[in-house]
Amino acid sequence: MVNVKTKKQINILREGSKILAAILKKIAEEVKPGVNTGYLEEMACGLIKEAGGRPSFKGYKSGQGGEPFPTALCVSVNNEVVHVPALPARELREGDIVGIDAGMEYPYGGEKRGYYSDMAITAPVGKISGKARKLINVTKKSLELAIEQIKPGNTLNDIARAAQTYVEANGFSVVRGLVGHGVGFAVHEDPQVPNFVVEKKEYDNMVLRPGMVLAVEPMVNAGSYEIKNGDDPFSILTIDGQLSAHFEHTIAVTEDGCEVLTKL
Repeated sequence: MVNVKTKKQINILREGSKILAAILKKIAEEVKPGVNTGYLEEMACGLIKEAGGRPSFKGYKSGQGGEPFPTALCVSVNNEVVHVPALPARELREGDIVGIDAGMEYPYGGEKRGYYSDMAITAPVGKISGKARKLINVTKKSLELAIEQIKPGNTLNDIARAAQTYVEANGFSVVRGLVGHGVGFAVHEDPQVPNFVVEKKEYDNMVLRPGMVLAVEPMVNAGSYEIKNGDDPFSILTIDGQLSAHFEHTIAVTEDGCEVLTKL
């Protein structure tokens, strides 16, 4: 079931989303050679708490019996696609690219209900290769093109087609084994939001309507779109060891289009 949010609920989501975007911007500014992921994690936890929120990924369980995710941030380096814990700490090196994914429940504590926002960026660590730079730029642009398709009457496939077409025209591939999702009342909600055109019935190609809130997040690989599990219960890697990039925004469908809630 898709949860449609009221204008009042979206107002609170907007406030939390702007805070999350500002926090992620500050974290991204700290990405440089020699910095370790534990420092970024400590920074994220402190900033989220100071803002009156709670890191929604920390302690999150995926499915029944799932192991709780150990950190506030997912920090995925080079061939790591998504869901890599920030701890144990690893040092970032010149030439790396690093995907930083954060979620927040806001407000947290007291009588007010908290609402969930989600955002991800991929940042260069020092000087990176031309191919790595192109991968980051194409992934970011694919999200922008996908967002242009978010309006009442369009479908999830309209979003997916915009992202996939641009990515593949630039010689890269869109991950098929992972998708975006609804967000707001929980970390993950219906609908699932693919970044590739769905021709079968694995996903519901539903029509967008005002009040829906989506986390759209193209994950783009330099090589094959296939992925594999890492050594821990969470990490997802490219199957061929090539680079991967990831961008994400929380977006509300409005009466006449959409609003990117995590845009500063």
